[in-house]
Amino acid sequence: MSNYDVVVIGSGPGGYVSAIRCAQLGMKTALVEKYDTLGGTCLNVGCIPSKALLDSSHHFEDTQKHLEEHGIEVQGPVTFNLAKMMERKSGVVSQTTKGIDFLMDKNKIDVLHGVGAFEDQNTLTVNGKEKQTLTAKHFIIATGSKPASLPFINIDKKRVITSTEALSMTEVPKHLVIIGGGVIGLELGQVYRRLGAEVSVVEYMDRIIPTMDGAQSKELTKVLKKQGVKFFLSHQVQGVAADRDQVTVTALDKKGQEVQFTGDYCLVSVGRKPYTEGLGLDKAGVAVNERGQVQVNDHLQTNIPHIYAIGDVVRGAMLAHKAEEEGVMVAELIAGQKPHINYNLIPGVVYTWPEVASVGQTEEQLIASGVAYKSGQFPMRALGRSRASGDLDGFVKILSDAQTDELLGVHMVGARVADLIAEAVTAMEFRASAEDLARMSHAHPTYAEAVKEAALAATENRPLHI
Repeated sequence: MSNYDVVVIGSGPGGYVSAIRCAQLGMKTALVEKYDTLGGTCLNVGCIPSKALLDSSHHFEDTQKHLEEHGIEVQGPVTFNLAKMMERKSGVVSQTTKGIDFLMDKNKIDVLHGVGAFEDQNTLTVNGKEKQTLTAKHFIIATGSKPASLPFINIDKKRVITSTEALSMTEVPKHLVIIGGGVIGLELGQVYRRLGAEVSVVEYMDRIIPTMDGAQSKELTKVLKKQGVKFFLSHQVQGVAADRDQVTVTALDKKGQEVQFTGDYCLVSVGRKPYTEGLGLDKAGVAVNERGQVQVNDHLQTNIPHIYAIGDVVRGAMLAHKAEEEGVMVAELIAGQKPHINYNLIPGVVYTWPEVASVGQTEEQLIASGVAYKSGQFPMRALGRSRASGDLDGFVKILSDAQTDELLGVHMVGARVADLIAEAVTAMEFRASAEDLARMSHAHPTYAEAVKEAALAATENRPLHI
């Protein structure tokens, strides 16, 4: 039996980062992971491989459609090798996960591969190649999430698939029917649309990316339609039937009439759900809610005070960077420090092209809560940098308090806004006003100039370049 100060269960971004921070703070730390590679969903079958495929397909589309306008001539038809794309994707994943192995060694963290299960509040067994028993002063549950489905859908992983299978396709679908207009469905839909698939998105709500600002939803819908993606909004899926080489999705449209979509693959992308199977939470006495989330207080403690939980397995946005922040916070709390997380300032990103990024309150949320606000918006196409690169779609939208001018929300669509949103997060962390942003010097020519211009529009309705 091995004894530790902290045992972290799950090696995704929340778990491995938490383990590193615990080790940095002088705690004897173990990390338990049931799979052979570290990194969890994000590094293995999520964030990293999806971005690799998005970048590869983007290069193909640019070569096929946009190089000629730059004076670059390609002899013969432009083709792609899907197997090689997948091979590159796997290489990126392998390199990234090996980096986590290095960090574990560097920080002297014991890594145990196998399924971790509580025997009681203080004991965890790890069932791997050999059974090991651990005790610890503190446990951190970081077991993440898995793709959710609808109760009547049978995911056979052949024709009816999740994001995991969509990241390892051996052929480009002829017609990919996607159930769900959220982040994952749109990103993977764009990958295969670029490679020639017909893509139909069937969404229950009346708009895509429904948790983000309505202006972003409208803009991304317009752009993706222009790229050939078909949207069927306010459609309630009733059934999915698959045979050897075809899938039929049956739904009710907004008028209540039955419609059918037939394709060769159906991607079920209706969100994710906490993963706690086999963890033995009942033996530890850890409470979960009706959604399967581990219940925690503001310090991310479960009802058993020395057992914590972070990331997708608890309430809040299912985002890798949110899990990382929680992992660091728990480590520092255990060490007696006083960290904090402002959950309002966890940015959200969609990695389509153009990218979509948000932080703070949406306009819909401000209206619903009765907050008086000002709004300023600036189109990307008015920037010299956007014209130079040919990335004309999108905008920056800034919402600020009507009385104090404090930034309440910043919402962007455009080239590299996944990186650009960090400026808004920084400003809002220090409770900056729209005028503060407007008075900051922004390098020219950059996409970031749109932030300054939107801030000018919100402050005094005086943007300089429109």
